[in-house]
Amino acid sequence: MYREKYPVEKMCKVLQVSRSGDYNWFNGKPSKRTLEDEQLLKAIKKEFDLSKQTYGSPKITEALQKKRMKCI
Repeated sequence: MYREKYPVEKMCKVLQVSRSGDYNWFNGKPSKRTLEDEQLLKAIKKEFDLSKQTYGSPKITEALQKKRMKCI
């Protein structure tokens, strides 16, 4: 893990983030959006595999919309 290799204070300075922000990111739980994105990615991969890896983005989007999944 990066924390064992580099001092947190130095990384925060280089990346221009606060130590509290780093702590919250490191110890926090995934956001609702991150969870939704992961769910959508799994659905996309599933549709792609079901199509024997022949569907492109338009057909995958159409298939997901038929299943009432939100695709933006």
